[in-house]
This record gives sequence, structure tokens and C-alpha cells, in this order.
Amino acid sequence: MTNKVVIRRLPTGVPGLDALLGGGLAEFSFNLIAGAPGSGKTTLAHQIMFALANPDRRAIFFTVLGEPPLKMLRYQQQYNFFDAAKVNDSIRFINLADEIVAGDYDRVLNRIVEEVERFGPSLVMVDSFRSVIQSAKSAGRDEMDLQHFVQRLGMLLTTWEATTFLIGEYVAFESEANPIFTVADGIVWMAQSIERNSVVRKLQIMKMRGHATIPGLHTFRISDDGVQIFPRTIAVRATVPESRAGGLDAAPARLSMGVPLLDDLMGGGLPVGYSLLVAGPSGSGKSQLAAAFLAEGARAGEKGVIAAFEKSPARSHQVRLDELIASGEVGVIDTRALDLSIDETLHALTELIGRTGATRVVIDSISGFELALAPSFREDFRESLHRMIAVLTGMGAAVLMISELEDRYTDLRFSPYGAAFLTDAIIVQRYVELEGQLKRVMAVVKIRNSDHSHELRPYEITDGGIVIGQPTPGMVGLLTGHPLPS
Repeated sequence: MTNKVVIRRLPTGVPGLDALLGGGLAEFSFNLIAGAPGSGKTTLAHQIMFALANPDRRAIFFTVLGEPPLKMLRYQQQYNFFDAAKVNDSIRFINLADEIVAGDYDRVLNRIVEEVERFGPSLVMVDSFRSVIQSAKSAGRDEMDLQHFVQRLGMLLTTWEATTFLIGEYVAFESEANPIFTVADGIVWMAQSIERNSVVRKLQIMKMRGHATIPGLHTFRISDDGVQIFPRTIAVRATVPESRAGGLDAAPARLSMGVPLLDDLMGGGLPVGYSLLVAGPSGSGKSQLAAAFLAEGARAGEKGVIAAFEKSPARSHQVRLDELIASGEVGVIDTRALDLSIDETLHALTELIGRTGATRVVIDSISGFELALAPSFREDFRESLHRMIAVLTGMGAAVLMISELEDRYTDLRFSPYGAAFLTDAIIVQRYVELEGQLKRVMAVVKIRNSDHSHELRPYEITDGGIVIGQPTPGMVGLLTGHPLPS
């Protein structure tokens, strides 16, 4: 029986990156941070370096630009992660411009070796490593020289027990035959694109030896705090507390909707961990129902969360949602950014649910949510919406989503996104013409694995909230716009 070599993981200090890497960065690994100009490579490298560097784990940052390190630091120190006290003591910046001009791999390597042996760093970064290669190629050095140089550099740095980052400006097709991509233990690819008025930034772990990383493209932002990554969240099995689940064999507990008679129509309320789609035209009272749902939770001592994409939550007749927000009983997700991604929104929701223990979530509305997304994220909106619902209900939360529909009176639809099958329950609201007046009616269309009323009920929106009435004979068939003759 052989014992496995334990690879120590280093926390990167970049929100979301450790989760993406399955716990952190492998110590003594040889890594490449690649991407187009302006994608955030240098910022990511500095953020990792300042998070890890200390008197016992020193760092060297080699710059191969024609400009002095002082100019680069002038901009990097604008980020909150920058710590001037670490410069020179724990972090040293070395300019390799003179060696690069000669285009001599041996001269570049000798200078790196000299500085590393003098300072004894545990972290070594070279920015931009591609400049080394371009200068050498212009001096007539071939591909075999490059491969030999990269292998020697990696071997020396590993011998010195240093974790290394090479930062380079590459495009995707350059990775196909580049020896650096073969030798590297880890490759982090960063990209950005302009879509109309939105800037979309994405990151991919193309390679990471010994790591079970989360695959695919992941959204990230660059703010005053530096880089923040929003990994694609994978749905997990629901973890509903036993006190709310009703036991292994019993039916799940029910949450009251906060509207008289509606719980009865739903067979006792909304089951814990279910998703509910409330569909209807403008002015039909969807937001009123959502506010009543959150307010009922607050009365029962349950926390709630709302992501409002169309307007700020405010007073809603008898349900003063703004007061519930001010008291902390209902949390609000900031949706002001116009280039959101599903993963960024889901990150904010799961973080707030985890922090507050919220059991009720409202998304108002799906159409507003889609408009808040950057254009590229709208292409797979349906798939992303399905994943978001699965993650939130997997956390044991009941999710109420509002779907804005144009009332055509002659057909029956629940969502323009085909989201009806994604949800566990559906309530439809609409307008009908009855006895010369425009009336509001609602019906419970489905509640998965549960018996419920199939009656079509009239309702009114009053100063006391939503009031559901009794069915009348003339309403038969009104849900589909074709009432039967009296």
C-alpha cells in the first residue's frame, strides 16, 4: 500500500476562485494566467500575490515591460487589496527590460535565477511572459529553444519550492502548439467581450493538475476590491430541516401564502422546497401576491428574500414590504447592474439565504430578470433558470417567480420562456369580461404530487389586500377565454 503525496492548497484571496479550484491553488505549481489585453490578468496575479505574500512567504514580481514597475504600481495600488507595507519587504518588483531587449533566453533565465537566489521567494510571477518569447523569436531563437527554456525555468522554480505564475497575452488558437501550455500545471484563461452597452468577463480553468475543478465558463467582475468570480453553482439535493419536512414518509410541510382561501385552493399552501410560478398580465396583482407571501413568512418568524428587477419593493396596500426590509425580516438583492449574469445573481441569492436562513424567495419578475442580463447570458436563459430553481429549492427554500404575460383572452399560456414545466406549482391570473365588466380571475393550475382545487375564482385587490371570491356558473371556461353559453 502506497501513501499519497499530500499537495498543500494555498488560499488565493480571490472571492470564488478557491471554490472553482476545489479548495485553493496547489503549492509549488507552475501556472499560466492567459488572455487578451485588458481581461484582468495582471490584476488577478497581483490580488493573489498580495493575499499570499508575508515575511515568511515572500514574492518576486518580474516585469518585462518597457515601463518601470513604479508606473504599474501607480494603477494597481488603487485596488483595496494593495498593501504598500508589503512592498520591498515581502514583495519585490524587478524589471527585466534590459535582458528582454537582447532576446537571449539564457540571459533572462540567469537574471531570474540571480534574483530568486538573492531574495528567496515562495511566489514568482513574470508579466508579460509572452514578451520574453516575442523578443527571443525576433532574435532568431526557435521553438526548441523556447521549450527548453520553459522546462529549465519550471524545474528550477520547483527545486526552489516556489509557486510560479507566468502572465501572457494569448488568443485561443495560440494554445494549440505552444509548449508553455504543455508544461504548465495550471492554466487560467480570462476573456472579456463588449455586447452592446455591457462588458462581459468570463474565466475558465483550462487545466489544473491534481485538482477537481468546476468545468465551464464562469462570470467575474473587476471592482475596487479586485477580481470576484461567480462559479457556476451545481444543484444539490434539498436539505430541508426535519421539523419542516414532516418526516421521511410524510408529505412536506406547507407554507401559507398569506391570502385567505388561497391555501385551501392549493390543498394547504405551498409545500416546502417547491417552486411556484405566478403568471398573469400587468396589473393583475402578481406582486401583491408575492408581497403577501413574504409578509406571511415574517408573521410566522421566517426570513424572506426578494430580487426585484422591475421596480424597488415598496408599500403594497396592507403589506408594507419596505418596513419588512428595513426591519431585516426580508432581504433584498441588488439588481442595479445592467450586465448581470445568472451566476452572479444566484451567488447573491445563495449567500443571503445562507446568511439569514431565509425560507421564502421571490423573483419579480422573470422578464425583468432577463432584461437585466447581458445579451450573451440571454441565449441560455432557460437552461440557467432551470439551474437556478434547482439550486434554490435544493437549499430548502420555497421560490415564487412572477411571469409577466400579455393577456390575449383566446389562449392559455404561463410563461414566454417555457418555464412552466420547470416549476412545481402554477397559479394563473388573468382578466375576463363578465356581465359587461372586466374582472380578475385566478386558478391553481398545478401543484406537483398534490391534490388541489381546479376552480376558477374571481378576486379583487382592495386596501386590505387580495380578496378571493366564490365561483359563479358563468365562469366556466373563462380561463381559456371561451365561456360556455348560459
